[in-house]
Amino acid sequence: MSLDSVLLIGGAGFLGLHLIQQFWNESPRPEIHVFDIRPIPDKISKYFTFDPAAIHIHIGDLTSEDDVKLAIKESNPSVIVHSASPMHGLPQAVYEKVNIQGTANLIKCAKDMGITALVYTSSAGVIFNGQDIHNADESWPIPEVPMDGYNETKAIAEEMVLKANSFDEPFYTVALRPAGIFGPGDRQLVPGLRNVLKNGQTKFQVGDNNNLFDWTYAGNVADAHILAAKKLLDPSSLHQVGGEKFFITNDTPSYFWTLARTVWKADGHIDSYNIVLNRPVAIVAGYLSEFFSKILKKEPGLTPFRVKVVCAYRYHNITKAKTILGYKPQVGLEEGIRYTLDWMNETNQ
Repeated sequence: MSLDSVLLIGGAGFLGLHLIQQFWNESPRPEIHVFDIRPIPDKISKYFTFDPAAIHIHIGDLTSEDDVKLAIKESNPSVIVHSASPMHGLPQAVYEKVNIQGTANLIKCAKDMGITALVYTSSAGVIFNGQDIHNADESWPIPEVPMDGYNETKAIAEEMVLKANSFDEPFYTVALRPAGIFGPGDRQLVPGLRNVLKNGQTKFQVGDNNNLFDWTYAGNVADAHILAAKKLLDPSSLHQVGGEKFFITNDTPSYFWTLARTVWKADGHIDSYNIVLNRPVAIVAGYLSEFFSKILKKEPGLTPFRVKVVCAYRYHNITKAKTILGYKPQVGLEEGIRYTLDWMNETNQ
């Protein structure tokens, strides 16, 4: 089956825009449909060269069977790519609604409407519970006690998607687990680091910076989705991919604070020294920060959760993605950071 059309669930979001762009670059170009609760932004960026007028937009609620089925009927997609997911830091009810209820509804609707291929954007965080992760491959188990509500619901949704795979029905599914996504359109990682610079807090380092960490440029993540979609649509490869999960990274683990300092250096800032808070001290400081923030009714700058994330080893083995999907990161970390900062400057972020 050829890739004639694609329905991007959550296509107006950060990763969604990169998915639109990478599908737009395909030759032959498939018909691109976007399903989201909001339209594509009017002003995008020079980094997104697709024509918004050529993208078919379907506004709706992922948990509404009527909305999803209407979008599927109107788009008649060869494959559905589901990247809709709320950002970190929201109430648990939001994650349960979108990640669990929304994904369950999408699977049901896709099956009812005769769709045969579904690519799901999971997260490398589904295997993280605060403990170190060294060169993890897909055989690593999902922990019984999750790190947070976001990754708990992503893990539940991933399991639903993979269990729905059926070579008899037919209904083929695959889950991709990107780690540390950043790039143009990013509203969290790089903008957060730039705010640290603006606030004059770059000298403070949490942890000893000996922990390797994976980051992934969003365009590379989008490339992986296209590769997975094509493999699902190809009878010669679908049995290798259907029902499988794949870690996706830039394949260049770096020390955690290296990314931050690369961002700050690109903005012309280099610290002559650092004030290091080791992990135990930082966790205590995090609890104190949470305590006083509640009293003052402010957002805590440091939390035990953030300390555990910053201090942990979290890097992954992507041999499976390289071997089976043919995935290879096209944009390096420094190049990706430059693109992201240029986008922020262009859009006054």
